[in-house]
Amino acid sequence: MPQTYFTPATFRFFKSLVRNNNREWFQAHKDDYERHVREPFLALIGDLAAPLQKISPHFRADPRKVGGSLYRIHRDTRFANDKQPYKGWQGSRFFHERRHEIQAPGFYLHIQPGECFVGGGMWHPDPPVLKKLREFLADNPGAWKRATHSKAFVERFTFWGESLSRPPRGFDAKHELIEDLKRKNFAAGQDFDEAMACSSELLPFVVDNFKRLAPMVDYLCAAQELEF
Repeated sequence: MPQTYFTPATFRFFKSLVRNNNREWFQAHKDDYERHVREPFLALIGDLAAPLQKISPHFRADPRKVGGSLYRIHRDTRFANDKQPYKGWQGSRFFHERRHEIQAPGFYLHIQPGECFVGGGMWHPDPPVLKKLREFLADNPGAWKRATHSKAFVERFTFWGESLSRPPRGFDAKHELIEDLKRKNFAAGQDFDEAMACSSELLPFVVDNFKRLAPMVDYLCAAQELEF
């Protein structure tokens, strides 16, 4: 029987949390968070483990409550101007087995009212990593074009994040991939609606997107000398 994970109650919880973003309210509604957000998300992560292993044996879907694929809903407010204690969303990352050794690409899933998305790649790579990615891209344009410039990719996925207004220093302004070389992030994905999030199609939808993003993630792994 097809599996569903999230329900309209998931999104009602987030909307209420945004209106009542304080510790007292969250503690009073923690059971709702567990029932409608964390438990179904962990179940989804667990069900993604086997399909993800088929896409790449080096990536992990870790359904542990703490330290696994699920991001914490608590915000780190130590250095933030916004002191609200909780995120109004729940996200997960499906990470490379060597993530503790090197900044590596990954796959992502994000659930939020009006802003659900699935994607993959590298978000905010550190400056040395970004430079290395650009150098690899400049020297190996063919595989990147096959992975990200096809009609099937462009019609489905959008790259996220900002780009430089000018070519990065040391790179040819006339390079065929100059617009890609200007990127500050190498992450792409697509949005989906709450109806999809609450349907039995969510799991196969996420798996299909991960498969279609895999050539790009594979390329980014190669740039970091990681196995895919």
